[in-house]
Amino acid sequence: MALRAAGRQSLVDTVVDQLRTQVAAGEWPVGARIPTEHALAEQMEVGRNTVREAIRVLVHAGMLRSRQGEGTFVVSTADPGEIMRGLQRAGVRDVLELRIALEAEAARLAALRHEPADLERMRAALDAQTAFEDPEGQPDSGNLELYADHDVEFHRAVVEAAHNSALTATYAWFSSSVREALVTALGDRDMPRIIHGDHHALMDAIASGDPEAAARAARALLERPKQAVETLLGES
Repeated sequence: MALRAAGRQSLVDTVVDQLRTQVAAGEWPVGARIPTEHALAEQMEVGRNTVREAIRVLVHAGMLRSRQGEGTFVVSTADPGEIMRGLQRAGVRDVLELRIALEAEAARLAALRHEPADLERMRAALDAQTAFEDPEGQPDSGNLELYADHDVEFHRAVVEAAHNSALTATYAWFSSSVREALVTALGDRDMPRIIHGDHHALMDAIASGDPEAAARAARALLERPKQAVETLLGES
């Protein structure tokens, strides 16, 4: 199967795409060794250096792993980079629904496991956010990104107060999409404004040690913007 670069895409990119597709389709299952560089180069009718560079890209992406003297093995059929690109393409409603799922559970665990420093971090984020509000308590239109940064910091503090490394890593990976959706929402007059009382209610519920109250507070905080998005989508 000869490969040819299309348009501005390099031949290495073309080989990366082909190998990614083959791995994702299960042509080589997780744990299996892929063919040698020589075999792949002959199959695709490209140079071995091109194949070598393509494999390096997929090793860096976490789909493949090279073992000295043994070959290259499949470690994942999913490309984390492609998953992130999918998140970046997701709509605001999709992001909010995923946030509710992650943050409600994080808040529930945070109520059980938080430490004093976690609450201080939440409080500091909320205090810092007020510096970027106008006299009416609304986000200053000239500082929406900084305002969003402190909001995301608050929510990351909630998630990290759960002291679950997998949840922390997932949310850290997801937080760029959270920030992008938030900046978009802050610039939309049809979206509800952030209410600090909702954030303080969540922080207080976590501090109280009541896991169910914390989960409800996390859901309530995000339910208003989700309903606003659903209304806008219905109107369109």
